[in-house]
Amino acid sequence: MERANTNPHIINFVLKRNGNFPNNKLPVLIYRNAISLPAQKNKAANTTQQLFLRNGWSNSWRNGIYDFHHYHSNTHECMAICNGFANIILGGPNGKRIKIKQGDVIILPAGVGHKCTTKSEDFLVVGAYPQGKDYDTNTGTTEEYKNAIKLIRKIPIPKNDPVFGNQGFLKSYWK
Repeated sequence: MERANTNPHIINFVLKRNGNFPNNKLPVLIYRNAISLPAQKNKAANTTQQLFLRNGWSNSWRNGIYDFHHYHSNTHECMAICNGFANIILGGPNGKRIKIKQGDVIILPAGVGHKCTTKSEDFLVVGAYPQGKDYDTNTGTTEEYKNAIKLIRKIPIPKNDPVFGNQGFLKSYWK
């Protein structure tokens, strides 16, 4: 098993409502260089999926990040960059622009908009959800908003940090 960096640089910020993108009062967490991954894409993805699974985050997928603004109203999400790099926007249109690269992990509270704007050709992400929750995909329409707000309010804070388990940073940032 590859090692998790027990002292990653953590970026955290709260995104306020942006039109019909509800965002969340819980902060977005970005763990810079959180996982030391093998260079081979498939091994990096396997390593990441096993790490997330061990910490109770499952229903994982391998792909990129959608190139349109979207959010999930029924679950939180974590994504590890297994290969390459990308520029993303968090929080909906005109949101916060971030560059992410291999080894970074992003933890998005339910309701936080996200979109990939540019990426390297070898870009690969593994995403997962606490307790393997199934996720919805909302695109910021007026019709979605009211129901999304009700769902987001009911979502509990995950039992474990996706990278560091019950000793993780998630608990101290998400209260």
